[in-house]
Amino acid sequence: MHGTCSVIINRLSGTFSQRKADQVQSFLDSTGMEPRLFFIDNLEDATIISRRICAENENPLIIAGGGDGTVNGVLNGLTPGTATIAVLPLGTSNVLTKELSILSLEDALQRIARGRTKSISAGLIEKDTSRRYFLLMAGVGFDASVVQGVQIREKRLLGKGAYMLSAVRGMIRWETDLMEVVSDGSTRYCHSLIVCNSSKYAGTCMIAPEASIFEPVFEVVCIHGMKRACYLRAAAMLLTGKGLRGAGMSTFRAGTLTVSGSKPVQIDGDYICRAPVKITVVPDFVRLTV
Repeated sequence: MHGTCSVIINRLSGTFSQRKADQVQSFLDSTGMEPRLFFIDNLEDATIISRRICAENENPLIIAGGGDGTVNGVLNGLTPGTATIAVLPLGTSNVLTKELSILSLEDALQRIARGRTKSISAGLIEKDTSRRYFLLMAGVGFDASVVQGVQIREKRLLGKGAYMLSAVRGMIRWETDLMEVVSDGSTRYCHSLIVCNSSKYAGTCMIAPEASIFEPVFEVVCIHGMKRACYLRAAAMLLTGKGLRGAGMSTFRAGTLTVSGSKPVQIDGDYICRAPVKITVVPDFVRLTV
């Protein structure tokens, strides 16, 4: 177990409270881990701080307190292959902690104290000269437009309900363009694309049962159907725990994809850009406390 650690806590995360931050500080103090706490109000600061920590420490332990967006902010400041990260569930959906079956803040802290880690893969999105890493998933198309349309005020007030509200707005402003997706010499045409580095989506919903952050390959869900009914069917299927499959949908495995068109792109639940993009898996990117 590391003698020191850095804790980056997002005060704007959905379930943050000063009481929880104090609990984290007290617990880590009691284990002798000498925590340094950094409080942030935006995801860019998470990247800046984690980059500085990696520059100053050879093998740092960085704990992300927030939601999946906070973890992503930390991820994008890391030096690949050198750091260890842990996560505290203080966000709205907390997909990563559900992927790891972390039951509570207390459970997350106990796992940090035990110090068991595993190497995990990340995804890399490239557009022109910009590069962004993701840990859970990248979405191109409808789900990214939903994420883009979520308003901060609604998210604070409604939690996950804000995404439902944005989805309704997206259903009204419907478009039917397809995008070309090329992988391993094969070309597909999709209305939406979800590149899964983990099995869960939007919390506890199972989208790609065979996907795993511990494996250096993506499970990719392609939605071919252009009608609203196909997405309503997909939403219902997410609740079954068997993943998305059937009419209007297909899945395939890939390590690299190129995506054409100009549809919106989200990673780990935050909008980042519009296509075209290149998406690549990066093995052994970081060690994760499990």
